[in-house]
Amino acid sequence: MNIREELLQEHSRSQALRIAAYANLSKAHFKELMQCFLSKEYRVAQRAAWSVSWAALQKPEMIQPYLKDLIDCLQKKDSHPALIRNAVRILEKIEIPEKFHGEVMNACFGFIETPSTPAAIKAFSLTTLFNLSKTYPEIKGELKLIIEERWDTETPAFKSRGRKILAALER
Repeated sequence: MNIREELLQEHSRSQALRIAAYANLSKAHFKELMQCFLSKEYRVAQRAAWSVSWAALQKPEMIQPYLKDLIDCLQKKDSHPALIRNAVRILEKIEIPEKFHGEVMNACFGFIETPSTPAAIKAFSLTTLFNLSKTYPEIKGELKLIIEERWDTETPAFKSRGRKILAALER
């Protein structure tokens, strides 16, 4: 399979899952998918993001060599929202190495504090920050404060995640 060609051929859940399954067959296939994710071609990178997230969630060990690339994408101003959304979706589900904690926290706090950030990115960022608050309890207060301050202006997705996180923080 030529992953790039497959990504451009069709954009659907079934196609994304098929590409993810293929990528997880070997490190070489996963590397090919990550090259598409990191591509300067807008459409290729956008479509690869969904497959990367499916692949990483199915086999988290495959994304480990690319975590720095994933986290770098969070900080680039020109990253397509699909790349950021899928990167944070992965980060909320995996064990993040300690050396990346600061960068991930900074990026996620930035996303939830920015009104124009898409709802899904905020929701995944909230969960990622909550997960990191187990290691860094000092961020719990800031996380709680941001959720409460933004409550009236946020989307149902933010409120749903926020409600669960506030309840968990109270325990």
